[in-house]
Amino acid sequence: MADPFAVTNQAPPLRGVNFFTRDVPLGDALRPYAELAGDPGLTRIGELAGSEEARAHALPANQNPPVLRTHDRYGNRIDEVEFHPSWHWLMEQAVGFGLQAAPWTSDRPAPHLRRAAGFYLWSQVEPGHGCPISMSYAAVPALRADEQLAAEWVPRLASTEYDVRRLPAAAKGGVLAGMGMTEKQGGSDVRANLTTATPAGDVYQLDGHKWFCSAPQVDVFLVLAQAPDGLSCFVVPRVLADGNRNPFALQRLKDKLGNRSNASSEVEFHGTIGYRLGDEGAGVRTIIEMVAATRLDCVLGSSALQRRALVEAIWHTRHRSAFGGLLADKPAMQNVLTDLAIESEAATALAMRLAAAVDDQRAAAFRRIGLPLAKFWVCKRTPFMVAEALECLGGNGYVEESGLPLLYRESPLNSIWEGSGNVNALDVLRALQKPESLEAWLLEVGTVQGADARLDTAVEGVLQALADHHAAEAGARRLAAQMALCLQASLLIRHSTPEVADAFVASRLAGDWGGVFGTLPRTTPFERILERTIG
Repeated sequence: MADPFAVTNQAPPLRGVNFFTRDVPLGDALRPYAELAGDPGLTRIGELAGSEEARAHALPANQNPPVLRTHDRYGNRIDEVEFHPSWHWLMEQAVGFGLQAAPWTSDRPAPHLRRAAGFYLWSQVEPGHGCPISMSYAAVPALRADEQLAAEWVPRLASTEYDVRRLPAAAKGGVLAGMGMTEKQGGSDVRANLTTATPAGDVYQLDGHKWFCSAPQVDVFLVLAQAPDGLSCFVVPRVLADGNRNPFALQRLKDKLGNRSNASSEVEFHGTIGYRLGDEGAGVRTIIEMVAATRLDCVLGSSALQRRALVEAIWHTRHRSAFGGLLADKPAMQNVLTDLAIESEAATALAMRLAAAVDDQRAAAFRRIGLPLAKFWVCKRTPFMVAEALECLGGNGYVEESGLPLLYRESPLNSIWEGSGNVNALDVLRALQKPESLEAWLLEVGTVQGADARLDTAVEGVLQALADHHAAEAGARRLAAQMALCLQASLLIRHSTPEVADAFVASRLAGDWGGVFGTLPRTTPFERILERTIG
């Protein structure tokens, strides 16, 4: 007699899959800039990312969010945040892999590209803990505005030792960094900041608040405050050199839609010690280096979410039967999966191109235009893409155990963090005020001029839109989207297969698409594209 409680027609757990060696589109995206096939470090990250051990830590870190402890039992302010052990495990691996600031001190070839690939792979495990990793990476270029402060902090940030002890930085094996820019009354308009910085000898005393202070448990923060000569940037350590705690009053942790494993806080400063970074009045110019680096990680993180959601959808449909056969073999499902695969590959290709540009000192103009373009488009597309991947699992995807709700809640974050969609679209317009930015974009897409008439037509459309100065701001989003799509198309034409490039251009640029995933042209070679998605 058959067992009435036997479980059938369910996908097995996704484990034992090396996220690096099985990601053919990632390999194609890396190959033009560095030979990283079989790289031991990336292979190790990919192996651990796809392991049962990593999956076992991802959900608990989100199911047990951080807890704020403002005072000890005696009434002393301690302003500490407690995390679940799984959070610390995830952080220890990320720091050990050197995903925070190690590339800035590395003498290996293409260090930022290597780190980008590693961050992309490891973010597929659990995206929330990527926040302090990303900010520690991004703090370094801003810190270089002051040689003395850079010499003090950069080697510690680059350390691969995860050290959570609350000690002066000099006594720790490694440190992590955070950021405090936005305030209640201003948000993205940081020039409306009211926090003051009063000179006090060699230091400044900060008084005020920050509405969003990410990762308040870390060791040092870059903070904007109003000095006598204007908005300035300051390095604010949590513990001073003499061992005393810097006044850093955590008011509460944010109750967020997603990113639950990570702590985001409101903080108040009362005579808090800060060290000026850069000139007084040059705060935005100084911290913009940190913003640019975190924007890159927004693109990488969103690409990682897309990839993990895609892999889960393909894995499920290849093991789930319905209507007389495997879901993955049904033409309608093949169209959906192929469309998702193309979206993911285009995002990955653009993310890795931008990471390679960090390694290239000659690519500053391309980074200036490419980062806000990619930040706007890739991050904006991710919620739609993850939602469609979740739907491929049906009801199974709507339960927490599947991991898809975690990805879905996280998916809007990168579009908000470091400038919302409008901010980045307008930043594209600001970049275009400098001729070298447009020249860099044209040079990039022009490498395949003549290879596809549909792309050539789209590029001409961008140039015509730029000629209409009166409608520039109102049309900023349309322009940014079109420019980003042209960049992605040019990369796929150069570095992917003809089938992928043709399907992307036909749907995203030539209009042969229904506006939702799964509406690619019927002539698309679905099976050939899907075969390469998970090698």
